[in-house]
Amino acid sequence: MNNVKFQVLTYLDKAGIVLNEEEKETIEIADFGLENLYEEGLQLVVYINNERYCAKELIMLPNQTCPEHRHPRRSNGQDGKQETFRCRFGIVYLYIEGNEESQISVEPPAKHAEYYTARKEIILYPGDQYTIPADTNHWFKAGSKGAVISEFSSNSDDSSDIFTNSNIVR
Repeated sequence: MNNVKFQVLTYLDKAGIVLNEEEKETIEIADFGLENLYEEGLQLVVYINNERYCAKELIMLPNQTCPEHRHPRRSNGQDGKQETFRCRFGIVYLYIEGNEESQISVEPPAKHAEYYTARKEIILYPGDQYTIPADTNHWFKAGSKGAVISEFSSNSDDSSDIFTNSNIVR
């Protein structure tokens, strides 16, 4: 995993994002229990996550995909997470559910393609951003050079996320 952390720090450097030592130590490497990190995975740095808001960096290796999921209403009645993605480096292919279904620019991982149902495509280049409404299925994939995404959202609660692929462990 040290190689992955080194790559993460390289991408953050390319995006002009500086981490302190504590943030470097707490980089999360998530393979979602699929043991296929380079194809389906995500690396995260959480700056803050409290009862009101969350800010983090999502770092993606080349062609890495974050599996399809949604942030539903929580058991306490609180709305699900609404999140804004802002591309800092690379290209991000974001897919959300919706009435529009189009030809997509990238393919989901072949091994789990049936779990990628959202087809409305939003392409984010550095400086572009998009807000994903709560309780909306979405997945995203980095381009061939990897990607760095700043996420600004309401409170993040991984345990309430619902993945289309029920084999995912978060």
